[in-house]
Amino acid sequence: MKQVRCCFDRRAIIAAIAAVARPLARRAPVDPPQRVLIIKPDHLGDLLLATPALAALRAALPAARLTALVGPWAAPMWQRLPELDALETLPFPAFDRAASKPPPFAPYTLLLRAAWRLRRQRYDAALILRDDHWWGAALALLAGIPRRIGFAHPLCQPLLSEALPYDPRQHVTQQALALVAALTGMPPAPAPLRFSPTPAAQEWAATWLRQHIAPDEQLLIIHPGTGGPTKHWLLDYWIALIQGLRKPRRRILLTGSPAESAALAVIAAAQPDVLTLSAELTIDRLAALLGHAALVIGVDSGPLHIAVSQGAPTIHLFGPSDPLRFGPWGDPKRQRVISAGLPCSPCGVFAACPRATDPPECMAAIQPEQVLAVAETMLLHWRQSAQIQ
Repeated sequence: MKQVRCCFDRRAIIAAIAAVARPLARRAPVDPPQRVLIIKPDHLGDLLLATPALAALRAALPAARLTALVGPWAAPMWQRLPELDALETLPFPAFDRAASKPPPFAPYTLLLRAAWRLRRQRYDAALILRDDHWWGAALALLAGIPRRIGFAHPLCQPLLSEALPYDPRQHVTQQALALVAALTGMPPAPAPLRFSPTPAAQEWAATWLRQHIAPDEQLLIIHPGTGGPTKHWLLDYWIALIQGLRKPRRRILLTGSPAESAALAVIAAAQPDVLTLSAELTIDRLAALLGHAALVIGVDSGPLHIAVSQGAPTIHLFGPSDPLRFGPWGDPKRQRVISAGLPCSPCGVFAACPRATDPPECMAAIQPEQVLAVAETMLLHWRQSAQIQ
C-alpha cells in the first residue's frame, strides 16, 4: 500500500507541475532552435552511449549553442567534446551513488532553484536523454523551454511538448538519435561512440606499456567492477577465467577504481603474474590503455563501453541489465555479449536480486568455460587479422 501511495503522490505532483508551468512555457518556438539544452542525469557509460547523438545534433544545427546539463559524477565523459558549447553540472536526485538519502522535499527545492537559473538562459528546446526522467522533463518545463522532447513514459509525457513512442527495450543510443531527429527533422545516420584520451594520458599509457608489456605479447584487460552489486560476476569465476587465459606471450591486466582495489587484490593473489592498476588510473588513462588491448572482458559497465569507443574487442557479461538497451554500440563480431538467458532476466534491479539469490543467479549461471571459449575465438581472430596486416 505504501508503494501505491508513493506512486500516486508522484503522479499528483507531476500533474500539478504540468498544470501550473505550462502557461509559463508558451513562448513561441524558434525554428531552427538557437539554444538547445541536453539533459542527461546518468553515469559515465550512459553518457558515452549518447555521443553519437551529440555528433548528429551538431551536424544538423551547426550554428546553435548546445549546452549539456549532467551530473558531476559523469562530467569528465563530455567535458572535451567539440560538439558542446557549454557543460553544466547538477546533482540530480537519485543519481548520486555516494549521497545519503535526502529529505523528502529536497528534490523539489532543487528543481525550483535550478529551473529559475535555467529560465534566465532562455533555451529554445530541451532534449531529455533518459526516457523515464520525469524530474528532467519537469525542469525543462519550469524553465520555460517551449520545445521539450522526450519519450511517452507515463511519468514524463504530461511534462513534454513532444513525446516519442516509448519502447523500454530500445537501445539508449538509438533513443538519443531519435530525439535528435525529432528536433531537427533530419534522421541521423548511426555513428560510433566518441571518447578521446588526452595526449598526456596517451603518453602515460605508452610509457606503462613499454615498462610492462613485451612487443610480442598480447595485452588482455579484465575490468571486473561496476556500480551495481547484482551485475558483479563471482570472484572465483574471474580467477578460473584468468587461469584459462594464461598462455605464453599473453599479459593479463586487472583494472578498476580505487574503491575496487580490494576485489582486484583477491583475484590477483591467485595469479602471481597478473598485473593490476587502480589508484593510478583516471578515465583518460584507462581509455588510452584499453585502446591497446587485444581483448577486454568485463561486466556491463562504463569502462567496457569506453573500450568499445577505443576500438578494442570486448566481451560483456550481462545479468540483470538488458543488452538490447545497454549492450555495446558497435560491430557485433568485435563486441560480444554473454548472458545466461534466465527467464527472470533482465530485471533491471542492480542493488539486490529480486529473487534473493546471493550471488545473483543470473550472473552465477554464466560459467567461466563459456566466457573462455568466446575469448579464445576472438583472440584467434585477432592473431589472424594481425598476421594479414
